[in-house]
Amino acid sequence: MRTHSLLLGGLVLLSACTSQTPAPAATGSGSGASTEAMGAEASGATPGSGSGAPAEGSAAPAEDPTAAPADVAAPPADAERSASGLAWRVLRPGTGTTRPLAADTVTVHYAGWTTDGSLFDASYSRNEPAQFPLNQVIAGWTEGLQYMTVGEKRRFWIPVELAYNNRPGRPAGMLVFDVELLDIKSAPVAPADFAAPPADLTPTATGLVTQVTQPGTGTTNPGEGDLVTLHFSVFNQQGMLEHSTTMNGDPQTSRVDQLPGPGWIEAVRMMTAGEKRRAWMSNELAFGGRPGAPEGPMYVEFELVSFEAMPAPPATPPDVAAIPADAQVTASGLASRVLTPGTGTVHPTATSRVEVHYTGWTTDGNMFDSSVTRGTPTQFPLNGVIAGWTEGVQLMVEGESRRFWIPENLAYAGQPGAPAGMLVFDVQLLRILE
Repeated sequence: MRTHSLLLGGLVLLSACTSQTPAPAATGSGSGASTEAMGAEASGATPGSGSGAPAEGSAAPAEDPTAAPADVAAPPADAERSASGLAWRVLRPGTGTTRPLAADTVTVHYAGWTTDGSLFDASYSRNEPAQFPLNQVIAGWTEGLQYMTVGEKRRFWIPVELAYNNRPGRPAGMLVFDVELLDIKSAPVAPADFAAPPADLTPTATGLVTQVTQPGTGTTNPGEGDLVTLHFSVFNQQGMLEHSTTMNGDPQTSRVDQLPGPGWIEAVRMMTAGEKRRAWMSNELAFGGRPGAPEGPMYVEFELVSFEAMPAPPATPPDVAAIPADAQVTASGLASRVLTPGTGTVHPTATSRVEVHYTGWTTDGNMFDSSVTRGTPTQFPLNGVIAGWTEGVQLMVEGESRRFWIPENLAYAGQPGAPAGMLVFDVQLLRILE
């Protein structure tokens, strides 16, 4: 099954739509229009098989669900329409009784065509249904699927303004979709006190307020460099769900110090494995005002599924600020000093693939990257890294550890977002792979 979360892309349907408003009543039906009242017989549609596979014992194969429908060019006269301009027909009534809300995650099979009958996407072609939150797809889907029940199949004619609005690289104009609703996973609901914590809870020095809702089974807390596996649900100040890992059952794993905001780091460091805790965070504690992140105070529910203690970061070298007098300096300006002699005799070439452990610092002693703290060595071709690495690692043999002082012109050369200035690396060459 293809799963899509708030943080992932790839499905052609994904858009920036974030409405969580319940679907409006459909015109012509007086309500959300029950699927029983708009079945295939009532609409004149021929029910599809839903899987594209012939029924066992049937003499005739089922219709191809990716074949363009006869009415692809325009909504037929008997199509239902909503106030927004969305049009549909029910091809097969559903077997369920509940409809999804915008924050719910749905599992569907679908096929999409432009009005000239060109197929541009279909889960049927991949032989796997798609799964996504309804508030993360085009507006026509967010609205339309809220009219459906599980087991139902509908054809939608989605006006351009409810589709991709002629965005470059997207299917243009009105789009036509056949959609089967296979499953609904209800979104978590914010508790009554989501907007403000109970008065008997005491904030920390930063203003973070938390409350344990389920004690953990562990006895230790994760450190900033440790790897944590979390379930979480994030609600804004209107009580709307921004994101949740619980609906698809897939927790997310991250280093503690790489969690979205300082409030997350502080809260998770209070927890033990198996613990559930909820937190009330200011805007600064939640996402720190990062561009593109949800804004405003947030209410977050955490479950620390597990954590893995990672190695402590290497100590900052005492000579990180400048090249020492006993360093070897090449014609390019690259400086280095052997920390541990190697056991090998062969040097890699500029095109060799190598496996290393490394840690990098800026000259003020700030560590910006380390394979050591991740607990996993790194492999790469020497002609695919910064010039100082390409040159420097060729000086080494297997088993050797060496400290490099790499001038800026041999490092990132002022690239935006990359560490600036001269960089210092401790590198251990573990293996020459090829």
